[in-house]
Amino acid sequence: MADLAEEKAFAANKSLDEVQSGMLVGLGSGQTAAFVIEGLGVRVRQGDLYINVVTTSQRSADLAAKAGLTAVPFDASLKVDLTIDGADEIGPGLVLSKGGAGALLREKILAFNSEKLIIVADSRKPVRILGTASLSTEVFPFGWVGVMKKIKAQFGIRVVRRLDAHGNIVLTEQGNFLLDCLFGHIPEPQTLCQQLQDIPGVLENGLFVGLTSKAIVARGTTIEELTPDWEGHSLAGQR
Repeated sequence: MADLAEEKAFAANKSLDEVQSGMLVGLGSGQTAAFVIEGLGVRVRQGDLYINVVTTSQRSADLAAKAGLTAVPFDASLKVDLTIDGADEIGPGLVLSKGGAGALLREKILAFNSEKLIIVADSRKPVRILGTASLSTEVFPFGWVGVMKKIKAQFGIRVVRRLDAHGNIVLTEQGNFLLDCLFGHIPEPQTLCQQLQDIPGVLENGLFVGLTSKAIVARGTTIEELTPDWEGHSLAGQR
């Protein structure tokens, strides 16, 4: 059984080879991003790198500050050279399902405004078809029940508002709700992405289509680099 945390750390360390001095580097949220931030901090403190970073959550901002990284406020007029982030699932064509860390909207905005998006992942994340992991959807609180009912009715799936371990409503840093949509399988992610965005009240969904430059996947102590032409051929025996 692979140690998934060790794989994430291994892949995160490999992704640092993509970072060059002078870059503005975007950082995602969640455990994978934490490994990236830690590794960047080591290189900056050693004097190997001189970079600025922009983060997608307060948690990542706090980790970056602790690591000694210089964070700047995000402005779409800035050129983000490279964003490094994780994913819930990686499908053929490097279409992603994201949002498990709760920073979906910010992560997609940053990915859209980056020259390159590199995804760091453990061996569990690449899949032949997306949908086993719930698909995160960020919605405006006003009228959210109607949005949830519309998604349920249109797609015939189970949808739940995200709660924390104590049963409290999870709010994004914009004060929005997250809906977890249990599709089971998503054979046409680009179509579904547009269908969800067409529902008033949906601010953003967790399907990242045509945004990823490369995925760095650790399988034990082996690194596999996936490009946008990847079709799942390396997943023998996996879903």
